[in-house]
Amino acid sequence: MRQELRFCHRTIVSAGVLFWATSAVAQTSMEVVPPLTIPDQAPVSIEDRGPEEDHITIGAGGMYQPAYAGSRKYEFQPILAVDIKRGSFFVNFDNGIGFAPIDNDTFTVGGGVVVVFDNYEREDVPNRFNKIDMGAGARGFVSVRHFGFEATAGLTQIFAGSTKGMLADFSLSRDIMVNERLFVTSSIGTRWANAKHNDRFFGVNASQAQESGLPNFRPGAGFLDAEAELGLQYRLTDHIGLGVAGSISTLLGNVKDSPIVRKKTAPSGMAFLTYSF
Repeated sequence: MRQELRFCHRTIVSAGVLFWATSAVAQTSMEVVPPLTIPDQAPVSIEDRGPEEDHITIGAGGMYQPAYAGSRKYEFQPILAVDIKRGSFFVNFDNGIGFAPIDNDTFTVGGGVVVVFDNYEREDVPNRFNKIDMGAGARGFVSVRHFGFEATAGLTQIFAGSTKGMLADFSLSRDIMVNERLFVTSSIGTRWANAKHNDRFFGVNASQAQESGLPNFRPGAGFLDAEAELGLQYRLTDHIGLGVAGSISTLLGNVKDSPIVRKKTAPSGMAFLTYSF
């Protein structure tokens, strides 16, 4: 299974989640056999592939991103990269810890338990009126690969911590192999959240409004955000990989009008070093 690099979700490692078993990380663990001679080579797309071989990739790096979606304040955060695949079992930052019973040339279908990184501390939000902890959720997903593209749709129900709400996500990605060592991954994506998630994360209820002086606000269900990402992965050796990625994300729908939103659109960036066994 190819995983896509989603560093803005804290379903990541921060992502909070685990989220960063990334496509970047997954790509670094690929076996690439160089040709005997390499003429001047134009970038080519990585065509539809079957399931990845079993592998273990670990690494570490750092991320620079807003303190929460809508914050003007930025934070640097160390991150851990983990990407493990053994048969249908996987551990990665996008889909957590779980199984993919269907994983063939065209489709991957699976489920797992993920870390949910949508969170903030009291000191991060206006008037310190609320706090949202990191959480855990049950996630199901399906990926379809065709014509060099990969489309992924997922649904996460948060059952511990965070907002106890539900998140749906969709992304479309494409990988470009520049040469036998350099890979480029580009993707676009969006998320939708139910009323429980949006109201608890971006909302201000009556008691909170009275205590904080912020206006009462209930955004309800709707699209949460959209983002575009670009990542570069370079194989330094057969086992060591280096990656950098950047993204820009913007809030959508009613949530962008929340009293806690100070910046609707913001960039993020990360870099990491991995080792593949």
